[in-house]
Amino acid sequence: MKRTAIELFAGVGGFRIGLNHVKLGSDGKAIEKNNFKFVWANQWEPSTKLQHAFDCYYKRFSKGDGSDKGEFSNEDITLVDKKSIPDFTLLTGGFPCQDYSVARSLSKEKGIEGKKGVLWWQINEILKVKKPPFVLLENVDRLLKSPSKQRGRDFGIMLRCFADNGYSVEWRVINAADYGHPQKRRRIYIFAYRNDTKHAKYLSKITPEQIIKNEGIFATEFPISSCSAIKKALITKSKYKDLVDLSSNFHFDFENSGFMRKRRIYTAKIEPVYKKPITLNKIIVSGTVADKYFLTDEQETKFIYLKGSKRIERTSSDGHTYFYSEGSMSYPDSYSSPGRTMLTSEGTINRSTHVVKDRETNRNRLLTPVECERLNQFPDNWTDTMDDRRRYFMMGNALVTGIIKKLGVSIKTYIKEED
Repeated sequence: MKRTAIELFAGVGGFRIGLNHVKLGSDGKAIEKNNFKFVWANQWEPSTKLQHAFDCYYKRFSKGDGSDKGEFSNEDITLVDKKSIPDFTLLTGGFPCQDYSVARSLSKEKGIEGKKGVLWWQINEILKVKKPPFVLLENVDRLLKSPSKQRGRDFGIMLRCFADNGYSVEWRVINAADYGHPQKRRRIYIFAYRNDTKHAKYLSKITPEQIIKNEGIFATEFPISSCSAIKKALITKSKYKDLVDLSSNFHFDFENSGFMRKRRIYTAKIEPVYKKPITLNKIIVSGTVADKYFLTDEQETKFIYLKGSKRIERTSSDGHTYFYSEGSMSYPDSYSSPGRTMLTSEGTINRSTHVVKDRETNRNRLLTPVECERLNQFPDNWTDTMDDRRRYFMMGNALVTGIIKKLGVSIKTYIKEED
């Protein structure tokens, strides 16, 4: 079985960087380890004419002579003919957390319909058409709890889709800093495999508890120190006749780790085997930093207020008075800690923005785009194809590639064992 892959909602290439241990060459092209051959990637930003992420991805990974242009798609994924996508072994993608609810079409002739624009349904369609042996996805951890009025429904819909397409699924919420990486970035990682693979047949002899604790991909690459009692739920056809029924009636408190096979869900709360993280001390660039990253007196005053504790009286839309409170944050950020979760607003005057004391001048400043790339373990200057504001945004949207690098070790082994 060939180690071929595609990257959906590719951004600036986080999955590919992690799986292929990418470095940036002096010519601006990616230097990749021969782990996975990426045969196709799709990146489309509907809200802007300029396609900054795609342009970066294409510049880094293309040969530059146009001969491989068909491997890079800058088209709305909903318009892509899924049959035209080359065959592949591994589907990767970081997709938005949206409302995955489904209903019957108004005419009832088309059966079940998901909400327009919800990108999960594009993944689901590719699974139906291309049937890849393995899938690796990433999302925000609130996916497990959404929507707030029907906890667990959206993830339950995803699992039922996987089951209907013939897959078993493992998941784990991972805080990257817990396992030695430089950012406190908590995300859910989802690994699915087709039930007719040798990998599935091997795991079919192992209990769900063993898979969660020590035999699954996440337990292998990210060991745990403890595991709660297993909670169970069913998404069988006898309990929920179709996705509409499940969408209307399913709710479940998913824990931060779990497994699904044969439409049976097993979930448990785990604690990681903590590893000392990379700290900001090792992330911060050495040498002179450009003046534009240093705070003015006015910006300093705003940050001191934003990051300080406060209790503010507010009035709700119905006239109810209440107090909004928040605690103080470390200011500036400590060099002895990993970075906090980076948001797309990084670099703006915002409570979540990192501020550090510059080593050379002892003045407070923002992180540079290169330092933000390092928080996600991207190669230095990977996003220098765009302006600073977009670079911050891209890193706020990106994943910690070191997590994907570790998962790729196991996936590479699984594919080899299929032969």
